[in-house]
Amino acid sequence: MNEIQIQIQKEIPHSPTPTPLSVSLSLSLSPMATNPNSFMATPTKTPSDKSASASSMSRRHHQQSQSQHNSARFEAYNRLQAAAVAFGEKVPIPEIVALGGQSDGKSSLLEALLGFRFNVREVEMGTRRPLILQMVHDPSAPDPRCRFQEEDSEEYGSPVVLASAIADIIKSRTEALLKKTKTAVSSKPIVMRAEYAHCPNLTIIDTPGFVLKAKKGEPETTPEEILDMVKSLATPPHRILLFLQQSSVEWCSSLWLDSIREIDPTFRRTIIVVSKFDNRLKEFSDRWEVDRYLSASGYLGDNTRPFFVALPKDKSTISNDEFRRQISQMDLEVLRHLRDGIKGGFDEEKFRPHIGFGCLRDYLESELHKRYKEAAPATLALLEQRCSEVTTELGKMESKIQATSDIAHLRRSAMLYSASISNHVGALIDGAADPAPEQWGKTTMEEQSQSGLGGWPGVTADIKPPNATLRLYGGAAFERVMHEFRCAAYSIECPPVSREKVANILLAHAGRGGGRGVTEAAAEIARAAARSWLAPLLDTACDRLAFVLGNLYDLALERNQSRDSEYGRKSEKMDGYVGFHAALRHAYNRFMKDLAKQCKQLVRHHLDSVTSPYSQVCYENEFQGGFGSSATSFYKSAGPFCVELTDGGSAAHDEIMRDQENIPPQRNGQQTTPGKGTEAREALRDSQMTVPETPSPDQPCDAILAGAKKDFGNGIDVGVRKRVSRLTGNSRNADHMRVQNGGGLLFGTGDGGLRSGSAYSEICSTAAHHFARIREVLVERNVASTLNSGFLTPCRDRLVLALGLDLFAVNDERFMDMFVAPGAIDVLQNERQSLQKRQKILQSCLNEFKSVARAL
Repeated sequence: MNEIQIQIQKEIPHSPTPTPLSVSLSLSLSPMATNPNSFMATPTKTPSDKSASASSMSRRHHQQSQSQHNSARFEAYNRLQAAAVAFGEKVPIPEIVALGGQSDGKSSLLEALLGFRFNVREVEMGTRRPLILQMVHDPSAPDPRCRFQEEDSEEYGSPVVLASAIADIIKSRTEALLKKTKTAVSSKPIVMRAEYAHCPNLTIIDTPGFVLKAKKGEPETTPEEILDMVKSLATPPHRILLFLQQSSVEWCSSLWLDSIREIDPTFRRTIIVVSKFDNRLKEFSDRWEVDRYLSASGYLGDNTRPFFVALPKDKSTISNDEFRRQISQMDLEVLRHLRDGIKGGFDEEKFRPHIGFGCLRDYLESELHKRYKEAAPATLALLEQRCSEVTTELGKMESKIQATSDIAHLRRSAMLYSASISNHVGALIDGAADPAPEQWGKTTMEEQSQSGLGGWPGVTADIKPPNATLRLYGGAAFERVMHEFRCAAYSIECPPVSREKVANILLAHAGRGGGRGVTEAAAEIARAAARSWLAPLLDTACDRLAFVLGNLYDLALERNQSRDSEYGRKSEKMDGYVGFHAALRHAYNRFMKDLAKQCKQLVRHHLDSVTSPYSQVCYENEFQGGFGSSATSFYKSAGPFCVELTDGGSAAHDEIMRDQENIPPQRNGQQTTPGKGTEAREALRDSQMTVPETPSPDQPCDAILAGAKKDFGNGIDVGVRKRVSRLTGNSRNADHMRVQNGGGLLFGTGDGGLRSGSAYSEICSTAAHHFARIREVLVERNVASTLNSGFLTPCRDRLVLALGLDLFAVNDERFMDMFVAPGAIDVLQNERQSLQKRQKILQSCLNEFKSVARAL
């Protein structure tokens, strides 16, 4: 019979609970029961007795060896779990997570598994923080030894002498953390290690119980926060879910079963426990009723078998031995009631392994050890990977600390990094399209708002250059701003001038003598208008261009990082040096500001040149083929940006051009500026032959000239009249000025207002012509080339040198200020110590798992 028992145990060595057959055999197949008359027989030694004795010793040795391996594996996982909690390591350790509603019996189950009570229900242990219970079966510990892991450390504190103090420690730690984080719940666990002769080798994570309503004094969102936290703890696939529900709750009306289904839809890794089973037993009278309830068919599926547990309700202070005896007594009473109190009993073969606390405890222990064994190879590989990664991190930290003393190496690394950023800036200016323009580029509207400059000063028209809605950066955005500046400049006309101002200028020039009073007065008005209206446009253009180029720093950083990741390069990493990055950004921004300042001075110099009294711009008869040809050159210089690339195509571009005068006038008869035509030039040559007397602003222009040279007869008078009429007849600007001055062309309001021309109208018309010439020369000849050479060329050729002079042309002490801030060395050394500690713990866990793997 001993051989039969051995054979049965050999066939089911890992059964979580003995089957009814194995139980009956275990109870009956004792050495005495194998032979009823064995106590009367004389023992004799036979060969079969010797082989049986050897086989029994071999089995005991195998069982002891298996138990030692299980214990070693369990201890290895416990130490790894403690290290993972302390250092925040994401290690997929097989763990059991206890879930359930408040008052569903989780706390009582934890006490039963520990084998002793410590009044956890009175302080609601773990209701707002998870509690990791590491139970270690230690035959040498007749009394429980409990220790708590220190917060943010892998070390355990001194043993807790009184079991009743455990609840106080859990409560105080929970309240301290919640007060510190100012939250109602926290997912940071408390770790407690319990070594006891009467507890299994088991680790369970106790979670806060589900609640429908927050307690008094708690936020209303506490139930949702608890549910979200518990789901996050239960979601990892390496965790086993232990879901508890009171027996008084029907499966169809379970409040939290649906939440468990969301986490584990098929209950593949869920163990369901029906608690307080003794409360439901009295409702059953026939076998079919209890069998139907125990099967839970239709709700949990055919492959899910819940456990049914009843625990003592006595809350009085009792000894640990008495507590364990009551637990065993409850299991016997439940079985006795199912067998004797129900008509026909119950299906023991099917349901007996899932009834009673003892069956649940054995199953949890065996299931966890089975998961430990299955996960050991993957855990070993993960530990080797993490040890390698931590070693690499430690090497980097050592290099950083060493770099604080190796100034030459640090200078070289910083110079190479700065040069790399400068090269990326140059590439972006030359047309690089990575990173994605859709994410990093800006529209014209975004550039105006983010730069803080807004629109163009003095321009009332809505300037919308082609491609204004596209997200551009780098060289493309630079050219778009240049085109936008041209549009803004050509939208400004010579402003109207008061009669008093014209009179002051005209009379002052006449007093100096000479015959160019009207021309000089018009030129002076045009120069003043150009200085007043074009200077703000030039400053705004420089600021906008500096903003576009300043944005390239962040793009260069992103481009440098993505290129390193793409090619797997890790050289010259400067991530940890915040002071250096701040200094590099500051040097780059200062370089751009200096460029903007220099460009402002250059374009102002060009403006001063073309508006100087010594400039011949206002007196040139033609330059570059006339004003119309310059308009054509404008279109050529703006070539790419005259092609609309946004949605709407040329139709949108035509609509914009119709709505605003942002382009130079076309070369046709109606838009020719007065003074450009052949007749006007001939008339001007005629006027240059006369030397007028001191003019009066109230006199018509022909009267002035006739009075000055009346001795010459009517020939001159006719010529002058002809010139004035042609000027006024061909000048669109003169018509414009006539409208703005109330329709009168004379200074006075007398009968002279009926005359065909006046000095005022001629001066205004000529001033508008001179203003257009100044604007054209400034925009087309000077500004475009100056801004290109003033911004883009230095960024390509001098940026790396400027950054190097700013950052590295200093002594070692000033250079190290960027890398070694006050207390920075201490921070680095603390990080190194933490990494060394982590490396030591992980290496120890790796060695343990290697030993475990060799024993498997």
